Amino acid sequence: MADDAFKLFGFEIKRSSPENGPKTPSIVPARDEDGAGYVTASGSHYGQYVNLDGTDAKDNHALIMKYRGVAMHPEVDAAIEDITNEAIVGGDEPIDIKMDTLKVSDRIKDQIKEEFDGIVSMMNFKELGHDIFRRYYVDGRIYHHLVVDETNLKKGIVDIRPIDAARIRKVKQVKKKKDPKTGAPLVEKVDEYFIYQEKPGAQTAGVKLSLDSVSYQTSGLLDEKRQKVLSFLHKALKPLNQLRMMEDSLVIYRLARAPERRIFYIDVGNLPRGKAEQYMKDIMTRYRNKLVYDASTGEIKDDRKHQSLLEDFWLPRREGGKGTEITTLPGGDNLGQIEDIIYFQRKLYRSLNVPLNRLEQETTFSLGRATEISRDELKFQKFIDRLRMRFAGLFMGILKTQLVLKGVIAESDWSVMKEQIHITFERDNHFAELKDAEIFRERIQTLDAVNQYVGEYFTKEWVMRNILRYTDDDIEALNRSSDEPAQGDEE
Repeated sequence: MADDAFKLFGFEIKRSSPENGPKTPSIVPARDEDGAGYVTASGSHYGQYVNLDGTDAKDNHALIMKYRGVAMHPEVDAAIEDITNEAIVGGDEPIDIKMDTLKVSDRIKDQIKEEFDGIVSMMNFKELGHDIFRRYYVDGRIYHHLVVDETNLKKGIVDIRPIDAARIRKVKQVKKKKDPKTGAPLVEKVDEYFIYQEKPGAQTAGVKLSLDSVSYQTSGLLDEKRQKVLSFLHKALKPLNQLRMMEDSLVIYRLARAPERRIFYIDVGNLPRGKAEQYMKDIMTRYRNKLVYDASTGEIKDDRKHQSLLEDFWLPRREGGKGTEITTLPGGDNLGQIEDIIYFQRKLYRSLNVPLNRLEQETTFSLGRATEISRDELKFQKFIDRLRMRFAGLFMGILKTQLVLKGVIAESDWSVMKEQIHITFERDNHFAELKDAEIFRERIQTLDAVNQYVGEYFTKEWVMRNILRYTDDDIEALNRSSDEPAQGDEE
């Protein structure tokens, strides 16, 4: 392939030293959590396959399309909406940045806050936050193209545009060389970039995008080979397929077993076989019910071109029998039993990590005591917190690029600063508030019980640390406020 075919589209941050070269020799490239596919320097970025539940999903496009199809199922859609509504709460500031522990000047903090607000504004997260998070949750990954003025990188990011996850993927190209001593193939260099294809699956080279020009965040879930990024919906694939098959089989069974059928025993005497058959046809024509129900119009018609769903049975009977007789076969007796359907529905709900009472429409919402909060609700809130923490990486990656481009920080400083910067989300979970209130109430009651023993068996500091669970900063602030003289005592 010509050299110009390998030119990257998009900007690159100039670094003092290359980061894509291995620091120590190895025969295998380093692995991380991005799920990027590795290719050799002479290979192409095609031909990677993943086997999913017995089907060959040949690329990320087929895998993502499968997830999006699953998300259209009513039960799954209800769970996704509940998760999304819990994670992204509407308001003036659905997302914010916290820098209390960041050890930089206030001027730098103000600049970081300003750039963060600019990123949120460019993404229009206040209005589109729900859709952005839902897309991330369903696909298991999310991409954004960072648009800059390449003639003046100091202006920073001027626009952030979403990229369809089915049309782009990350690739790591490995270049190897032989060890002069052992002849083993050692990793010399790993080039990382993105491949964008307007028509996924087409045998075209696509467009190679530079690593810095694309924001990329994954779910953190990988397959057993740690080569493919999975969606949060992956473990719901099997329960959903089982539920669909059970529902379809239930419909077929009810259609087949619901109506009663009749058996007509026709006495044909000693008639020969041919005449006996003709005689039965005449009887069938004369007495069969020709009235049919047209489901498309809701009318009852007497039309020969319509055929009833289940035909009656017409059986000949020779002389010496009981003569002509009509009996009725009853319909199914257990048509109202759907315990198996409910079982697979609950199994599907559990695979989606959503409490069952949230998805059962007949369950009412009530705000009771915290002690009445179910364990599933607490687990669900922890699950939402993990999703938020992972999703916040999207903003942290874009913020890093923006701060480096504008010269607010050096790229080498980010590894330390990112541990002291936290992304916070608006919360409206009443269960968490009730839990905190109940815990505080129990601490106050315990404090009242031991208050008479303070100074004799317990110290004041011990009570604050072990009962009220005060931190060192809380104790210091309390002591400082108690030492300050009252306004009337200053004179």
